Order: sequence, then structure tokens, then C-alpha cells
Amino acid sequence: MQYEHSIGSAPGGELARETGTQSVDADRSVVTEYQEDERVHSTRRRRILITAAAVVLALVALAFFLAGDDAPAVGDEEIAAGAEVPAVSVLMPGQSNIEGAITTSGTLSARRPVPVGSVGEGGEVRSVRVDQGDWVRQGQILAVIDRSVQSRQVDAQRAQVEVARSDARLAQANLDRASQLVERGFISTADIDQLTATRDAAAARVRVAEAQLGELNARNARLNIVAPAAGLILTRSVEPGQVVGGGTQLFTIASGGEMEMAAQISESDLARLSVGVPARVTPVGTEQTFAGQVWQLAPTIDETTRQGTARIALPYDRALRPGGFASAVIQAGTSSAPVLPESALLSDDDGSYVFVLGENNRVRRRAVRTGLVTPRGIAVTEGLTGNERVVLRAGGFLNDGDEIEPRLVKRESAR
Repeated sequence: MQYEHSIGSAPGGELARETGTQSVDADRSVVTEYQEDERVHSTRRRRILITAAAVVLALVALAFFLAGDDAPAVGDEEIAAGAEVPAVSVLMPGQSNIEGAITTSGTLSARRPVPVGSVGEGGEVRSVRVDQGDWVRQGQILAVIDRSVQSRQVDAQRAQVEVARSDARLAQANLDRASQLVERGFISTADIDQLTATRDAAAARVRVAEAQLGELNARNARLNIVAPAAGLILTRSVEPGQVVGGGTQLFTIASGGEMEMAAQISESDLARLSVGVPARVTPVGTEQTFAGQVWQLAPTIDETTRQGTARIALPYDRALRPGGFASAVIQAGTSSAPVLPESALLSDDDGSYVFVLGENNRVRRRAVRTGLVTPRGIAVTEGLTGNERVVLRAGGFLNDGDEIEPRLVKRESAR
């Protein structure tokens, strides 16, 4: 008993107990710190995952926003969670009245170009009185050719006329005197006949001389280059001091200043036009549009291009420069055809096509031919009657024969 007490009360036993208690407390502290670290790391991971999910959702929303009409609209084309058949909007286009129009292009030119040249003997050009872009009136002098030699010839011929007139007056006086003497028997009737013939010949020589003088004056007048018609000077190819010959073209005048556009049109479109239909012409490099009308249709078709020419008359304007290029829209009556939104029309290497709803709600590809673009959509000239149900959007995600759940929309909702 004394031994046990000494052991239980020994200082070493109390130290052992204290040491064991401190060891347990230290272990508990380590566990607590470890748990705290685990909670911190778990909180950080949750925050990172939440941030990443928010970023992904933002990117997806941005992608749908940027895709716009190219992606199926919510409510138009949607696939229910777990469903195999997509819900797709379809449209029955029907028939719409379309103002027929032919878009074409061509060159601008004068409607009636008038070449002006030297019609006389020619010679040295003394002066040029007009320039390109000037308006001239009919008969206005455009250029003058030297006539110094011709003027001397006119003077000489004028003198010949005076000589002939003097001879004619003398012959008439001789005839008058002889007529007074014939009654007295001093002059025979034969002499009277001779004097009469002399008088007539003198009068004829006067007329010949006057005619020659008139010819010279006319030749000299032709040395003036004059405008045969009122209009606009388009070209000038002469300068003072230049020597020109007879028949040399010196100017080109647009008669009345009228212009035209020579529009190249396909054989089929040409058959739809008639003289007098209105047109709108827009020169290249400007947004200004000019109203005109078709005044002539080509009677022949080019065998190579299979095109003909429609000439559109235009009033004068400085923006209409002959030789320039322009586009035109020619009215070609009213026609009836289905009109589809652009989203319903697809194209590939085989051409344009749409998806129409067939039996058992399966879509079928159908080739179409498009026509005029209108504010309501694109006209379909071939391939549709208008009574079909056409896939409105998301056609690019479908294949021929795919099954869909059709949702018919009204025409107004499809715009």
C-alpha cells in the first residue's frame, strides 16, 4: 500500500498526466485548423464555379444577340427539352401583286448626235467661236475659214456682171434706135432681127455672170462652219490656224440637248417592254435619279449575247455625260407571284431552294427561281404556287426529309 501511494503521488505521474492532456489539446487544434482551411478552399471553389458559369451564360447570350435573324428566334423555332422533333415556323405565302421592273445598265449618249464639218473647199481656220459644252442656235457661226482668195474672185466676178449689164444696155439702145428707123426704110427687117438677137444675148450674159457671182458667194458662205440645228456642243476637234479640207468633221452637236441611255436587255425582258414605258436612270458616281421613257426598242437581237437594246430618252442635265455608264429601272407592268422573306430562301451550288412541308410533317427541298426584290420580300417566279407551307426560318439546320412540328404564322408576323 505504501508502494502504490508513492507511485500515485509521485511528481512524475502528475507530469505524465499533464503532458498527455496537452498532447490531446494540440491534436484537437490541428484538426480544427484543417477543417477551417477546408471550408475556405470550398468557399473559393464555389465562387470560382459561380463566376465561370456567369461568364459562360453571358457569352451564350451575346452569341444569340449577335446571331440576330440568322439564328432561330425564341418562340419561332424551339426544341423542347428531351423532345426529338423541333418546332419550326412555316408560312403560306399566297400570291402578291408585284410592280414589274427590269433592272439593267448601259451607256449614255446624245439621242440625236449631229456631226458638223467643212462643206466647202476647206482652207486655213481663222477663228473658232464656240467650245465644248456651249449651247448654240440653228445657223450660228461656229468657225470661220480663210477666204482671202475667194473674196478676190468674187470681186472679179462682180465686175464681169457690170460689164455684161453694160453690154445689155448698149444692145437694147441700138435696138430701140433701129426700130425708129425701120419705118423710114433706112433699116431693114433683117437688121432689126440681128439687133434683137444681140440684145437677147447680152441679157443672157448678164444672167450668166450674176449666176456665177451667186455661186462664188455661196461657196464663200460655206467657208463659215454653222450649226445645222440648235443644241449642245459635245465635241470640238479644230483650232485656229489648222488647215482643213472639204468634208472634215469639226464638231458634234446634241440636237436639242437631248440625251439617251442605250440599255442592254435580255431577249425575254425585251418582249415585256413597249415604247413609252417610264424608266429611272442613275449615272455611275451619283445618287441622282433622272426620269425618262423608252423611245425605241431594237428590232434585232444579238446572236452572241442574246440581248437587245432599249433606248431611254432623257432631258438634258449636266450630270448626264455622253459616254458615261448608268443603271436603269424600267417599269414592265404588274405581275402576280409568291413573295417570301429572305430568311426562307436558301442557296447552294445547285441554285436557290426552299423547304416546303410535305406528308407526315416532313420537309422537302424544292428548287425555285427568284425575281424582283420588293420591300415585302423576294418574289419567287418559278417553283411555288403560293399554296405551299414554306419553312420560314432555320432552313439551314434542316435536311430533306426531316420531321418537324409546324407552326403556321401569318404573313404580317413574318415580316
